[in-house]
Amino acid sequence: MTGGESTNIHPEIEGRDSIESRMREILRVRNYSYRTEQTYIERVRAYLSYAERNSLAIDEPETVRRYISWLALSRNVAASTQNLSFNAINFLFKEVLKKDMGDQSDNLRARSGSKLPSVFTVDEVKAIFDHLEGTDRLMLEMIYAGGLRISELMRLRVQDIDWEGCQLFVRGGKGDKDRTTLLGRKLVEPLRKHLEAVKKIHEEDLSAGVGEVYLPNGLDRKYPGAGKTWGWMYAFPSETISKDPRSGKMRRHHVSDMTIQRAMKEGMRKAGIAKYGSVHTLRHSFATHLLMKGVNIREVQDLLGHNSVETTMIYTHVIRTLGNRPESPLDMM
Repeated sequence: MTGGESTNIHPEIEGRDSIESRMREILRVRNYSYRTEQTYIERVRAYLSYAERNSLAIDEPETVRRYISWLALSRNVAASTQNLSFNAINFLFKEVLKKDMGDQSDNLRARSGSKLPSVFTVDEVKAIFDHLEGTDRLMLEMIYAGGLRISELMRLRVQDIDWEGCQLFVRGGKGDKDRTTLLGRKLVEPLRKHLEAVKKIHEEDLSAGVGEVYLPNGLDRKYPGAGKTWGWMYAFPSETISKDPRSGKMRRHHVSDMTIQRAMKEGMRKAGIAKYGSVHTLRHSFATHLLMKGVNIREVQDLLGHNSVETTMIYTHVIRTLGNRPESPLDMM
């Protein structure tokens, strides 16, 4: 079978459009995020194009091996990009084509060496915040205060804030896991004032007929009207109304990751910090600074939402780079 022919693995799938449609359907049933859905579709699309260009069968493990090798050797992609492509194609085989790739799963995953995460010092974090104001500063402070992933801040709902306990409920984090983490006491009043302004926007949206927000896991069908309630409103909504790519409804989504990343770059630029850093560096810094203060590593693991303490252990190595280092023999001369 050539790339131009349809696979006979699944009779109802007849070509690339049907494959993409079926894959979207399964991803949504499995409650994958919209971003993951888009990424997987994009990666599979690239794989199918490669197979078609080279007249290869899309449902043969050998085609996958050749494609991943082409990415690594000809396109020189990063290990993370290679693995992301493989994960998407693996999903295609298992869930759409209903075919096993055999031992390719172990052989085709790129292995990269252990790397220490980039971390800011406490003074650097303070300098970044001091050069920002308003919502930009508040968003980054909340990420640092609770060790949040950028997506977790973006999707934070008003009802997920525990004011009395000074904590946040992170819903559907990485691996679709829930957890609690910290809300800095210093952020309580700024966050309250911010939400007062957000509530006015929400009320205006309701009056305009666009105040219903997206609800996960089909909750909009189970609880009709819940998407219009204040508790489900995003704590950091988008400045604009846009069409929901899944339902087609006009609504206010959450703030975009690009908005938060731009704020971070601006804060670093104004603070004169030239080292590599991103919004995620604040999460690394949160973990490292807690450990430096003597917080138990198991507690840090829980706050970060790591499955294994081994993942959290990487920050103990970072601490050594920030602590008292031995003097260079050159300086002893």
